[in-house]
Amino acid sequence: MTIDLKLQRFEEICLGDAKRQYDEAVSEYTDRQESLFDEYQKKAKILAEQHLQAETEKIRRNLNRELSVNQIAIRRTCSQKQAMLREELFAKLRQKLKRFMETSGYEKLLEHQIRQAKEFAGGDEIHIYMDPADERFRDILSQKTGCEIRISQYPFFGGTRAVISSRNILIDNSFETRLKDAEENFQFTLGGWKHDGNR
Repeated sequence: MTIDLKLQRFEEICLGDAKRQYDEAVSEYTDRQESLFDEYQKKAKILAEQHLQAETEKIRRNLNRELSVNQIAIRRTCSQKQAMLREELFAKLRQKLKRFMETSGYEKLLEHQIRQAKEFAGGDEIHIYMDPADERFRDILSQKTGCEIRISQYPFFGGTRAVISSRNILIDNSFETRLKDAEENFQFTLGGWKHDGNR
């Protein structure tokens, strides 16, 4: 074998070995880079999901906060409107009662209340009181019912009050008390949903 052939053979071996080492290094580097890239993609996906979840939760919290603020504002507006409507309603009711108090039906109502109170008292002493504005009915109702009727020192917007001292009983049929009870127990009913205006 000549030196040229030996050199050629040596060169082939060296180049082959270098090529193999190069291919191995490139393959190893490529595998490593692909492994790093896969790991990076997994981490990036996890971070993206966490970020998305955090942003979704933040948006949900903000929406809930806005919803709560809006619900409070709606409830406040609703309560104010109901209070206004309640005032209007009971103002109209008072006007109707005033008109009723000018009719003969009102005198009959007073007579009925007095007779009921007298019947409830039985034989016990009873004191019947009328509103100062109803003094015009006192004499005629005393004659009709056989009861002594007193005029109250304090106005109570019509109706009667009766006291049975022996049993410590007050029979309060005054319009003032009835209206107060009606206002306290009044509720708006909206589509089957009751709301008293205080919530």
